[in-house]
Amino acid sequence: MPSFDIVSKTDLNEVENALNNVRREVETRYDFKGSNCSIERADNVLTIFADDDLKLRQMHELLQGHLTRRGVDAGVLDYKNPERAAGQSVRQQVVVREGIEKELAKKLVKDIKGSKIKVQVAIQGDELRVTGKKRDDLQEVIAFCKELKTDMPLQYVNFRD
Repeated sequence: MPSFDIVSKTDLNEVENALNNVRREVETRYDFKGSNCSIERADNVLTIFADDDLKLRQMHELLQGHLTRRGVDAGVLDYKNPERAAGQSVRQQVVVREGIEKELAKKLVKDIKGSKIKVQVAIQGDELRVTGKKRDDLQEVIAFCKELKTDMPLQYVNFRD
């Protein structure tokens, strides 16, 4: 029986490349001259240090722009609340999400079954396995999932006949 997997994976090498580009641009931009703005990465958590809220928003725009240029969807970023540091400076944690969360997986299963397409959907850890009798049904499920508005970028991999 034909099948495929719905996953949400992030290429962390591309994230690191985008971070290096952001660091380089912060060093050379005129509006960041003399500021203590930086960005660090530890596994799937990015920490943004900025002088004030305006610079923090500029760092967000830089990060999202460079991620998009590197082919990583900016929707994988989960921004936590900014914390006040010494004086005016702020620090913010940003989590790079990987895998489909349980709530989203359950919602996707419910929506796919509600669409009346003749396929079976199973949750396997942090991914979904979709199986059906016909390849056309699977392609219809992919088109249906692309139309759904999810805050998480989804990839469709491991297509087997």
